[in-house]
Order: sequence, then C-alpha cells, then structure tokens
Amino acid sequence: MKKLFATSVVAAGLAAAVAGAFAQTPDATSAPARPFAQRHHEQRAFRMPSERVEARLAYVHTALKITPAQQPQWDAYAGVLRKQAATMEQRFKERRAQAEKSPGERKRPTAVERHERQRERMAAAAQRLDELLAVEKPLYAALSPEQQHVADEVLSFRGRGTPGRFPHRGGFGRG
Repeated sequence: MKKLFATSVVAAGLAAAVAGAFAQTPDATSAPARPFAQRHHEQRAFRMPSERVEARLAYVHTALKITPAQQPQWDAYAGVLRKQAATMEQRFKERRAQAEKSPGERKRPTAVERHERQRERMAAAAQRLDELLAVEKPLYAALSPEQQHVADEVLSFRGRGTPGRFPHRGGFGRG
C-alpha cells in the first residue's frame, strides 16, 4: 500500500512538472528570445564595472576606517580605480557596438593574432597595475599598523586565477 501511494505521489509530481514546463513555453507572438548570457547580464546586480568599483570602494573605506588625515591618499586611490572602471566600460560599449554592426562578419583570429591580442591585454594590465601601485603605496604608508593588517586582506585582488581565490584549499600552486 505504501509503495503504491509513493509511486502515485511521484507520478503526480512529474505530471505537474511537465504540465508547468509546457505552460511556460513562450508562443510565437512573444518577444524574441535573447541568449541566456545577455538576459543574465541584464538581471545581475552591479553589472557595470563602475557599480562594482563603487561597492568595493565603500566596503574597503569602511573596513580600513579611513581617517580625515588619510583621506587625500584614499581619494587618489579611489580616483584611479574609478578611471580604470570607466575605461573598461567604454571598451565594453565599443565591443558591443562593433558586434552589433557586423554580427556575421567576424572570423576566428589566427594563432598569431590571438597571441598579439594576449600581449596587448597583458601590457595594458601591467600599465593598470603600475597606475594602481603609484597611488596604493602612499595610501598603505599612511595607514596605521592595524589598518595595514586589514589592507593586506581587503586590498589584495582575489579574482579569477590568482592565489587566494580558494583559501580554504590552500590557494593555487600547492604541491
């Protein structure tokens, strides 16, 4: 009896799920479907680099407890991050505009072209890091030892592909 009841419940659940899936299928008169990545990007919070930078700056400013005496160094640091975010947003807009102009004309780059682009990206990344270090060093020097300890955690970039992304696993490069 219990087995029959359990089977009936599972069958009813599956039937409801399938019916629900068909009920949500868009018809031909609805708006054209956009790629998942585009829909996901539009719905995501802090979708623009400037929004992410502002949130990050607010967090770091609070975590470091910046004093009025340290504010000039902080403003220089924040200014560089904001400028870099604005530059990144402009590049995104240019790429989107280029992709919309000629969606079918793009061809796959050759191996040499990919390496040249990679070199350009690495050179630009080194330049951005130099700009950041130029303002981060004076800020770090103006911090108290307690603030420096906090800065060692909150100012380090722990993004994609860097050690510390998975601190609970010991980071990358663990032998």
